[in-house]
Amino acid sequence: MTEEDIAARHFVNPAIVKQRLRLASVSPKLHEVYAEDGMTLEQLMGFSVTADHARQEQVWENVSRSGYDEPYQIRRMLTENTVRGSDRRAQFVGLDAYQHAGGGVLRDLFEHDDGGWLQDVVLLDRLVTEKLKAEAKTIAAEGWKWISVAVEFSYGHTQGLREIEGKPVDLSPEEQATIDALNAEQAKLETDYQDADELPEEVDQRLGEIESALAAFEDRPMLYEPTEIARAGVFISIDSEGCLSVDRGYVRPEDEMPTADPDAEQGADASSTEGQGEGPSVQRTVIAVAGSAPDAEEDDEDPARPLPDRLIIELTAHRTLALRDALAENPAVAFQAVLHNFVLTAFYRFASSGSCLEIGLRTPNFPAQAPGLRDSLSAKAVEARHEAWKARLPKSENDLWDALTALDGREQASLFAHCASFAVNAVYEPANRYNQGRVSAQGVRTRLDQADVLARAVGLDMVQAGWRPTVDNYLGRVTKPRILEAVREAKGEPSVQLIDHLKKADMAKEAERLLDGSGWLPEPLRLVDLNAAPVEQEGESGSLPEFLAGEEDQETAGDEDPRQLDAAE
Repeated sequence: MTEEDIAARHFVNPAIVKQRLRLASVSPKLHEVYAEDGMTLEQLMGFSVTADHARQEQVWENVSRSGYDEPYQIRRMLTENTVRGSDRRAQFVGLDAYQHAGGGVLRDLFEHDDGGWLQDVVLLDRLVTEKLKAEAKTIAAEGWKWISVAVEFSYGHTQGLREIEGKPVDLSPEEQATIDALNAEQAKLETDYQDADELPEEVDQRLGEIESALAAFEDRPMLYEPTEIARAGVFISIDSEGCLSVDRGYVRPEDEMPTADPDAEQGADASSTEGQGEGPSVQRTVIAVAGSAPDAEEDDEDPARPLPDRLIIELTAHRTLALRDALAENPAVAFQAVLHNFVLTAFYRFASSGSCLEIGLRTPNFPAQAPGLRDSLSAKAVEARHEAWKARLPKSENDLWDALTALDGREQASLFAHCASFAVNAVYEPANRYNQGRVSAQGVRTRLDQADVLARAVGLDMVQAGWRPTVDNYLGRVTKPRILEAVREAKGEPSVQLIDHLKKADMAKEAERLLDGSGWLPEPLRLVDLNAAPVEQEGESGSLPEFLAGEEDQETAGDEDPRQLDAAE
């Protein structure tokens, strides 16, 4: 009998039948455990998320031995190598297309599963790439010189590129008439109900429909000059909602001057590009698929091992971006910081290189792309502020002086702070104490000390800036002793005892849950309190913080006279 027939026979909802049949499909060994009261019904429901009996039994053996057996933990272990249905890649491809291509989906019939879990990650990534490239080929027909394709671009990927100006497509008479009618209807409804304490449901719904319709008219295609299209490119990616994101009109520095032979500029790596064009008169668009996974960090059980250089770079990149945002919100501090830099340059020879404010104005790049950096609260705040000022400034640089003169003192100060914030560099760089590299250890230490001064001045709080410890950005990148120390500092010893027996992957995941909302921060992100710090003795000023110190530094600290090293420098 079908599930519907069974439901009709017993006068129940078909969903009840599906749930009972799913429970019956769980491994017989687990049914025996349940029959002997060895597990709860909720735990048995958790195992029903997959039909793999061997995996069910393996997970039960692990969780029953460790006590790590909550239903949500069971589900998480059974789905750890899958992709959620709410993932932007799954939303972009579509569940139907993925299943039509042969991909399997795990579903939870007992709890909301957010679209389920897609099992074949390789297939999903291939479908995403194919669909993005198909969209790129369609857009290539517009005549762009290059198209870069990625699931998600890193923060600042357009830095150094010139964005060309486009003009929205003109409205047709019919579209303009529709807009006028919608505006008139909106104004009438707002006037009729301006004194009402609460809008009727149908009126509120209609106002929402009008706003959506007007917003759709504002999002019109842009027209660009053909000569600009021939030298510019497009970024194609997937937004957080799983929709196609197309960012047109960026010119690379090497493409600013037109060349006689367009094909001469197409010398890209053939393994990562594809051509598009119908004849010799049509420029061939280069389509490059970007993106690669970061190198995995090697685990080490030694609690004294310093944090990996790349991890410190990523953490301080987050801090630099948050510090830029905080400085832009404090014009008085920004002005004083720039003034401090100028005074160092004018009155203290060689001292200006020790400032964390790189006046030029030069915006330092982040040498490593930290997970979640582009979508952080700081990144979005900086971008929104920049776009707002960009809209107010004149198109021609010849008109800029008069435009700045027209601003009042408060607006000038706000714009000054915004521009100054782009020069902040609080990113850690690996260097040894003997200056054998691009930057010296003394230079890095001085810059980070200056960043601490600036952070205290603006009251930087990385918790309020939106950073929280996750498996991707910290917990999965450090040793087990560091994970336990983080939980101990935030939640106390009892919480440590809950996870200290777990394998590292499970420990990191559970630590993320325990630390959520605790406000705990790793040392590179903390606001240093100078009043609480011990006074350093002469000869110890050259020592690195504990989280930066390697074994060599710890063994040789105090063997060299810092003043002699400075003289050698």
